[in-house]
Amino acid sequence: MSKQTERFSLAGHAGNMECVIDYPDVELYPVPRGIALVAHPHPLYGGTMDNKVAHALARTFVGIGYLAVRFNFRGVGASEGVHDNGHGETDDMALMYAHITAKFPGLPVALAGFSFGTFVQSQFQQRLIAAGTPAERLVLVGAAAGKWAMADVPADTILIHGETDDTIPLTDVLDWARPQDIPVIVIPGADHFFHRKLGHIKTLVTQMWRRD
Repeated sequence: MSKQTERFSLAGHAGNMECVIDYPDVELYPVPRGIALVAHPHPLYGGTMDNKVAHALARTFVGIGYLAVRFNFRGVGASEGVHDNGHGETDDMALMYAHITAKFPGLPVALAGFSFGTFVQSQFQQRLIAAGTPAERLVLVGAAAGKWAMADVPADTILIHGETDDTIPLTDVLDWARPQDIPVIVIPGADHFFHRKLGHIKTLVTQMWRRD
């Protein structure tokens, strides 16, 4: 079997973290091209690492040769602890980053998130920038602008939003992106969960990686 998924537990700041790594096809990518850390939507509204958008992001990165790493935030699934409004979750992302880059040294790291996960990833990217080790690139789908205190993001961030999103209105995302001059890719007719539109996310991210 050329593709595989590894499930494991990692000791976190608030207890064990339930984690998964999806590996790319070893026949196509004997050496992975990089690592993608994927963050899921809000845990108090049912968000898990198996959310369909987070899972689609993971599959997209696996398709272009990356290891895709996900974990359940505090209090979700088998992950211990309680929700910490994104602050502890960002600490946990930093812990996962340290673990996975030690396990697979030398690989570039991409960050991706959906909804609440975009807040976590925007904050974590700022930590990496401050440390002088920014992630290769940031992919934010359904950015939580207006809901959470999104950090500023690099100019090459891939920002994808649904035209008819009524959870995080497109106008809020544009208001956040405008001062930073970050382009927003709008998927016509897409709601917050990209019902019947997930293929667009895969196509857009894949094309932008290949183009670069």
